[in-house]
Amino acid sequence: MAGEGELRMRLKVGAGACSATATRVVVLFALAASLQAELRVAQGEAVRAAVKKPAPEYSPVARQMRVQGEVEVEVAITDKGEVDQVKVLTGNALLTPNVVKTVKDWKFTPFVEGGKPTSVVTQLKFSFKL
Repeated sequence: MAGEGELRMRLKVGAGACSATATRVVVLFALAASLQAELRVAQGEAVRAAVKKPAPEYSPVARQMRVQGEVEVEVAITDKGEVDQVKVLTGNALLTPNVVKTVKDWKFTPFVEGGKPTSVVTQLKFSFKL
């Protein structure tokens, strides 16, 4: 079994009479992925680049229970300006689902690095107060 990004490859020649084992062959896509640096942008820059940014709504249950607070999420944005992933970093469980759902609908002007559109990661904070 291969471990830590390595692939053990068994090559068989003929009718199984000869075999050669190549061990510790690095899987190229794993290496390439690890070499790509994650480009992070500040919240202010991300919000300025947002062309569609609906505000998350209070859930009826959170409002009824008078839950207040902040929700912070990490957002992965594709080179096309679309939200790829949203990960909750902090926040009350009654507030976070609407934030995640709403942020997935956000659209951004693509971020550019070296003259090419690039994927980025940012953090966004949302405050809920009654």
